[in-house]
Amino acid sequence: MGQVVLKVSMDAVLKMKQYYEAKLTDKTPPGGLFSAKTANCTITAYKSGKVLFQGGGCDAEASKWGNALPSKPKKEAKVSALPDGFSKLSIIGSDEVGTGDFFGPITVCAAYVRKDQIQLLKEIGVQDSKNLNDYKISEIAKQLITFIPYSLLILKNDKYNTLQQSGMSQGKMKALLHNQAIGHVLTKISPEKPEAILIDEFAKKEIYYSHLRGQDRIHRESVYFSTKAEGIHVAVAAASIIARYSFVQYFEKLSKQAGFKIPKGAGAQVDVAAARLIKEKGKEVLPSFVKLHFANTGKAMRLLKRG
Repeated sequence: MGQVVLKVSMDAVLKMKQYYEAKLTDKTPPGGLFSAKTANCTITAYKSGKVLFQGGGCDAEASKWGNALPSKPKKEAKVSALPDGFSKLSIIGSDEVGTGDFFGPITVCAAYVRKDQIQLLKEIGVQDSKNLNDYKISEIAKQLITFIPYSLLILKNDKYNTLQQSGMSQGKMKALLHNQAIGHVLTKISPEKPEAILIDEFAKKEIYYSHLRGQDRIHRESVYFSTKAEGIHVAVAAASIIARYSFVQYFEKLSKQAGFKIPKGAGAQVDVAAARLIKEKGKEVLPSFVKLHFANTGKAMRLLKRG
């Protein structure tokens, strides 16, 4: 989907709102002034003066109002010298979700995709999970778990908070989980061996292995690290989709326990949700719902005091 961003004056924003009056929607995002929808373009104006045009007709619609802001150059994936033809190899891919979310667990998945399965995975829609909505994630994950070897590990909030309060960093927790998940998959496919292992990079290689110091079994053979690894090999994308599917399911359980919908992320909406949770269930339930060391905990408590 194409998009164009303009930066305009507040007077221009008000003129736009008047122009699109008949096409205004009731779905205005946080920080937004209005949202409108034409036949082939969605227009969203923000208090900052930025106006986002999305859809097939975004260029034509935006050109009515001015010149687009220059787009920021995309960051290139940092790759640690991958072998030629890496995307066509049989590999174990490993990824995690939930590390930046106040509510919910950290979920890590490692998945093995043989070279003769790569095209099939692409045909059923496996791609970067950030480009997929929760419904599509669920639809694809339910297919993947029936035929690819994988290991899914869920670090629940109670355990996470205990480890964090004992002095363990989130980076070390992730390294331990990735190493364990990869080990599980290697055991499942034995005596077959992958041609490589690719971890979506959250720490430099040397830091990752320093986190694993003292572990009984550390997997080092043909292990590679890269940012944006979901776009490098479909195995990482598959692992991410399975991890995200589990993460979404867990949020549904949390919402049932709370009695209201628990939001993802770490923005202002989670502060409000945490304050409501404390008010309705008591502060003692927090450790099983959230990552206590996040600043959101203090913000929620301040919201409660304000009444």
